[in-house]
Amino acid sequence: MNNNIIDTGITKVIKDRKVRFALVGCGRISANHFGAIKAHSENCEIVDVCDTNPVALNNAAKETGARGHNNLNDLLKSTNADCIILATPSGQHPQQTIQIAQSGIHVMTEKPMATRWSDGIAMVEACDKAGVSLFVVKQNRRNATLQLLKQAIEKKRFGKIYSVAINVFWTRPQDYYDQAKWRGTWEFDGGAFMNQASHYIDLLDWLIGPVESVMSFTGTLARDIEVEDSGVAALRWRSGAMGTLNVSMLAYPKNFEGSITILGENGTVRIGGMAVNKIEHWEFADQRAEDEEIKNANYETTSVYGFGHPLYYDNVIKTLQGKAAPETDGREGLKSLELLIALYLSARDGKRISLPLEY
Repeated sequence: MNNNIIDTGITKVIKDRKVRFALVGCGRISANHFGAIKAHSENCEIVDVCDTNPVALNNAAKETGARGHNNLNDLLKSTNADCIILATPSGQHPQQTIQIAQSGIHVMTEKPMATRWSDGIAMVEACDKAGVSLFVVKQNRRNATLQLLKQAIEKKRFGKIYSVAINVFWTRPQDYYDQAKWRGTWEFDGGAFMNQASHYIDLLDWLIGPVESVMSFTGTLARDIEVEDSGVAALRWRSGAMGTLNVSMLAYPKNFEGSITILGENGTVRIGGMAVNKIEHWEFADQRAEDEEIKNANYETTSVYGFGHPLYYDNVIKTLQGKAAPETDGREGLKSLELLIALYLSARDGKRISLPLEY
């Protein structure tokens, strides 16, 4: 055993050296991970990259200086990584997570953690059995706008929350789906709910609390894909709050809106912009000094991803160093996966789906 690592029985605490990451899947989201690792270069490094596409692999290896591998089996044979990042198609996450966990290495997976409920549970169970950590990327939670909203809810400034509305009106043209055979498929990708709106659906539980039931409709209105390009849903929370979810990848001519609006007994807030990056309305019965921070929380973005990855990595690194608890582990990831599966079950069967789902 490496003398710098203390086996706690649950995770391996890394001391006196940098945390070592490897990344599998060098597509469009990998740049956010490379940037986050670079931002924390004093505390972490990337040692391996992996992709079946030789061009993507070569570009990633050149950019990072990491060792390149064309398959996960080869990477696992030689890597000294502490944690392997999965930026692969969503449907591949379960098998890859289980394989990595059985190798005794921590796992970080991009959203959604899986495309099936049973697969998500299997991932958590495999990591538990192996004694490794499973991190699920929910970087939008770290956006400054949403952090202020979370704090307002925790301080009960809204009083009783009555109504919640989430809109995700973005654009994904046909050529986006045509970039790879796995895009727009049920097995590997999921549709507008599961893929593009995943981080927004995560807000439903993280901000408001446990959902009691959902009723949804989905449609493939314009794109030549297996999955939905649009969907709507009505939701009821256990608290009594009600809400709507409205998602479409058909906005013309570009990404238009990513927003959340909350109406409460003592407050009304709308966070909008293209990707919840602007506080458009912030009003509470009790005015506080911290309300002056709202202007500083706004940010311009050319990407729907925002700036949360470096902040997310800060927690992962500190967790692996034994300095913090994970903010979004596998069980936390299951909460949004459960909502996603409920939405799809409702749309498929044409009925209201109550939560929690059966294990």
